[in-house]
Amino acid sequence: MTPAKRALDLCCAILLSAVLLPFIALVALMILMLDGRPILYISERMKTPTEGFKLVKFRTMSVVGEDSGVSGGDKAARITRSGAFLRGARFDEVPQLWNVLKGDISFIGPRPLLRQYVERFPEIYARVLRSRPGISGLASIYFHAHEEYLLGQAISREETDAIYARACIPRKARLDLIYQRRRTIWLDMSLMLRSVIKRLR
Repeated sequence: MTPAKRALDLCCAILLSAVLLPFIALVALMILMLDGRPILYISERMKTPTEGFKLVKFRTMSVVGEDSGVSGGDKAARITRSGAFLRGARFDEVPQLWNVLKGDISFIGPRPLLRQYVERFPEIYARVLRSRPGISGLASIYFHAHEEYLLGQAISREETDAIYARACIPRKARLDLIYQRRRTIWLDMSLMLRSVIKRLR
């Protein structure tokens, strides 16, 4: 990560944290009242092909004893009352500002991956994870809705995994590598603006 990119991340994360603090408190209270504890969902993601970190999000699903893989149609019944709203607006990702402040992720980059997929596709992620993972990016802006549609068709964990591995990983990786080749501080700012506009829509 370049010094300019890190400086942009820090400035935006500090500003947004201050502006969104009342909203963060309100959402935390809503989750507590509607769905109980825990308020946050903490899960391992990969910063590099070998280094993991703890990604923080608002909890949007009921807690189960064993949970693995990406979210698909097989997990739809677990989405909580507050979770449907938070996921629709992607407000569940606001706590990731903490990860940006820590330097685990950037605002723009490939979405942080679960260890199991990084280890299953080492050739792909050895290249993709040369970029610091991000809250948003080319793949998030241009493929996220289609990814949700594809995964929403799955009725089992195995089917979700197969669809993700076959149809999502290669397409997202292509977009992530396009970003990697063309990344500049101006591209990051443009993608941040597009992400905000997309959320508002």
